Amino acid sequence: MGQIDASMTQVLLPRLEVEFGARLSSVSWVAVAYLLAMASFTPIFGRLADMVGRKLLYLGGFFLFIVGSGLCGFATDLPMLIFFRILQSIGAALLTSNSIAIIVMATGEKERGRGLGLQSAAQAIGLGAGPAVGGLILDTLGWQWAFWINVPMGLAGVILGWLLLPQTKALPATGRFDWYGALLIAPALTAVVAALNEGHAWGFTSPALIGCVAFGIVFLVLFVRAERRAVTPLLDLHLLGRRAFLLGNAANFLSYAVLFGVFFLIPFALVRIYDDSALAAGLRLSILPVMLGLLAPVGGALYDRFGARAPTFCGMLICIASLATIHVFLDGSAANLPLVTLALALFGVGQGLFISPNTSAIMATAPPEQTGQAGSVLNLVRLIGMSAGIAGASTLFALGLGDTGGSTLNVPTSSLVASCRGVILLLAGLAALAGLISLIRPPGVAGRDAGVRDPIVE
Repeated sequence: MGQIDASMTQVLLPRLEVEFGARLSSVSWVAVAYLLAMASFTPIFGRLADMVGRKLLYLGGFFLFIVGSGLCGFATDLPMLIFFRILQSIGAALLTSNSIAIIVMATGEKERGRGLGLQSAAQAIGLGAGPAVGGLILDTLGWQWAFWINVPMGLAGVILGWLLLPQTKALPATGRFDWYGALLIAPALTAVVAALNEGHAWGFTSPALIGCVAFGIVFLVLFVRAERRAVTPLLDLHLLGRRAFLLGNAANFLSYAVLFGVFFLIPFALVRIYDDSALAAGLRLSILPVMLGLLAPVGGALYDRFGARAPTFCGMLICIASLATIHVFLDGSAANLPLVTLALALFGVGQGLFISPNTSAIMATAPPEQTGQAGSVLNLVRLIGMSAGIAGASTLFALGLGDTGGSTLNVPTSSLVASCRGVILLLAGLAALAGLISLIRPPGVAGRDAGVRDPIVE
């Protein structure tokens, strides 16, 4: 449900630009605010889950997600929609903060790779269905139904979760809740992402941008100091002292920035350059997460057999090749559109080979008693990567369009193509950096032997 909503929203953005008459950076907040709120609340709820148990928080997440989704459909302007998206994302954070820890505890060390690979496959099914379902809804029912469709699905999730999920037993003595860290994390992340997303609109020498950057740096420094001094921190930043954990999360950030940069850019390219309908654009975009889902279990199995370095590096090489293909053939010519679609499928293959081995390698570096903390850091980095990818793609796309008021409407095709290619080059550079990090990561051990301590990881 969460992945359907995330991918459906990307197809929705070009329509919202028309519906609300808003510039590109404003419309992108519908996606960015959702991810940013999730990044802020996921570690908070992960910590609370360690203290009070997972089942009730998980079911509460479903309920809040339903309420937020229903209200999004009734929004009458863009600020109201963004506010309700934040409410919706708080529910999603309750779900996300528990999911990886639940799966890791259920599968054990020997099957961790396959378990997380299956989770990636389930997420990819949602990502794959989202663009097509969103396009169909936009062409038939209206944009409001893109949110209302979550309500019956969420009710089913509440019922199934109540019946199937066990209560958390033998909760550890986790100490006091880190209220100081919880109060600092949201303004720190918001200021940084706001500067990235709105910098071109405010002007790069504007007091608003300079103040936002300074505000973000100050709050980030205060947050890091607070977490390092806390007896029971919201996020155990000492985990980042493990080289394998740090490099894995750096690659995690970059891979999701590239993935959601593509998710943001391609619907605008298909609708504005090729005049695709919302359904046609959604179907073309769906090929990416479908291939990701098909290859995710393969990536998990490869990790269990060979470790993380080879599959993650090869996955990023495939992503770079696919982005190079898009850069060459995304030219507005209908004859080259099938090659763009094929390149999206290839990009999904690369991401499928990368994500589950990288996630498994990150979780394998954490001691068993810190699984929840490791999952919280992983999810936080992933969500910040998504936010940064959308914000960065939005900024560079708008800058490439020149003096258009930050809108993609009524822009010559040549300008749209040139701007898209600029974003693709940026994303290819980030993918190359993720591949390099994957290549230099400590080799570790294969997933089937993950219970054995690796001195390199230590």
